Amino acid sequence: MSKIGVQAMMLKGSFAQLGAFDTLRKVSELGYNAVEVSQIPMDAAHVNELSRAQSELGMDIASLSVMLEKPVGRPGDSLREDFSKIIDDAQRLDTKLLRIGMLPHPAMKSLESVIDFAKEANGYAERLREHGIGLYYHNHHVEFMKYDGKYMLDVIIENSPAMGLELDVHWVQRGGLDPVRTIEKYAAKTAMVHLKDYRIGQVPQSAFELLTQGDNEGFMAAYKNIVEFAEVGEGNLDFPSIIEHSLAAGAQYMLVEQDELYGRTVWEALETSQRNLTSMGFAHLF
Repeated sequence: MSKIGVQAMMLKGSFAQLGAFDTLRKVSELGYNAVEVSQIPMDAAHVNELSRAQSELGMDIASLSVMLEKPVGRPGDSLREDFSKIIDDAQRLDTKLLRIGMLPHPAMKSLESVIDFAKEANGYAERLREHGIGLYYHNHHVEFMKYDGKYMLDVIIENSPAMGLELDVHWVQRGGLDPVRTIEKYAAKTAMVHLKDYRIGQVPQSAFELLTQGDNEGFMAAYKNIVEFAEVGEGNLDFPSIIEHSLAAGAQYMLVEQDELYGRTVWEALETSQRNLTSMGFAHLF
């Protein structure tokens, strides 16, 4: 059965302050019972607490984040350097899904480098299949740029047939596509969907001050940059349709995520998303 859970990128501050178990206890108290682990160091202490949350709280460790290569200054395990550890962690946590959050930044520089990334990722996906684990790719907006009329995402898919998709509906919208039609297009590849709303914010007062100073260029820069992340149901995306199409596509998990909170706490944001999703008729998915 499909579940609605939480993307733990939102919780990295709480993980650092409270630890994994107490953080996930608060998540559970809000009504969420699945979590995708991202931007959290998978050291022994965190893995132990994730396992404890699984056994004591019934928390489903939906998926783990992995990278192809380790970027400087960020936590996480890489397929190149930590392949055996990644398998051990997934098996201990009974996690069947791994996700790559983004292709390495240097891989964006050319069509050839995108293809190289996809083929290398496909090799790892094939190896992971031998252990009963699937590998999935998470999109941002950059994957909807085109090479000779073809989306980068389609280039990745064509060159990594063993790797599936984790579609992020906010970034699909920001990339200029319709989330529902995109879920339909990639239904056969999609195991996870990120539920992240897309809001048009207010033009800031500081922009109007620039306008009175005759700085029309500064005003226009602010005017063009008012897209915001939002709690699910607080923006403009059609989430009832998004969720129904995600279910029809066979998505195993739909994960609430909000990249920026604009002064709210993560707990307020998660509570709002949970309340809105419940009012839409999806309480049975928590």
